[in-house]
Amino acid sequence: MLRVLLLAILLLPSSAFSQPSQKTIRMIVPFAPGASADGIARAVSIGLGKRSGKTVVVENITGAGGSQGLLTLAKSPPDGDTLGVGATGALLINPHIAGSNAPDLLRELIPVAKLIEVGIVVVANPKVGPKSITDMLARAKANPQGLSYGSTGVNTGQHLSMEMLKAATGANLVHIPYRGSAPAIVDLVAGQIPVASVDITSAYPHIVAGRAIALGMAETRRSRAAPEIPTIGESGVLGFGRAGGFIGLFAPAGTPAPVVKRISAEVGEIVNSPDIAANLKALTVSAAYEDQATFAKFLAVEAGRWKQTLQSLNLSK
Repeated sequence: MLRVLLLAILLLPSSAFSQPSQKTIRMIVPFAPGASADGIARAVSIGLGKRSGKTVVVENITGAGGSQGLLTLAKSPPDGDTLGVGATGALLINPHIAGSNAPDLLRELIPVAKLIEVGIVVVANPKVGPKSITDMLARAKANPQGLSYGSTGVNTGQHLSMEMLKAATGANLVHIPYRGSAPAIVDLVAGQIPVASVDITSAYPHIVAGRAIALGMAETRRSRAAPEIPTIGESGVLGFGRAGGFIGLFAPAGTPAPVVKRISAEVGEIVNSPDIAANLKALTVSAAYEDQATFAKFLAVEAGRWKQTLQSLNLSK
């Protein structure tokens, strides 16, 4: 029943939250309906609506790698009734990629709360792919053409995790970008590519079913949602850093501090409630609530880490 509850939230259309009212909470989601970020945004919206007595309006505004929706949020009234979710790529990676015109959205938004962590996993086809991280690196070094891998797209965390691995080991890993995890996994399962770097949420059902082998998590510690999968560091690449992402809640700059603090506390109660936490785990997503102050510190550290990572990969501005 718990899994059914969150899955139902994930599948509800925006119109289910959009009944006319003079008092509304507007939740901007820069991802398509059905994504992990969309699901947690809707769950948080329902909780905030119940606590405030206001109608919830969820708007999926996609485009520009997640920046379009957040730009809309930044231009919205700073009254506490307009919120939005943001992720690692649009906030910490895209603005600092060489040649990118992506805005530095952290200057235009206020962090409210960290919601979840979404891990990145390197997976292989069980028939044609490597059996371990060590095997993958050995194959990549032995083959003059290298070893191909799919990712969710150029300069995504999934792509950059493999570039970090390539830089750390000297292995010839050849990138094949896809438009998201789903098409990459389809080709992996079909044997069209031997390896893929994707989000754990998309890959886990295939891992459980035996259609894919989990080689390692691109994290410094094991995922709380899938603790049986070792990290890349545990799998033979000592010192490998974190490449996984987060989903957080944000408000427009200028939103009053007491309002932000109140919403942050309410969101903590929602995310840590037994039904939501259990369902997030069932979807292989780790609940990772942090209040406004802690989340702001996290963002500062992560921004510095990603800047350093991009510089080391010769990808920064």
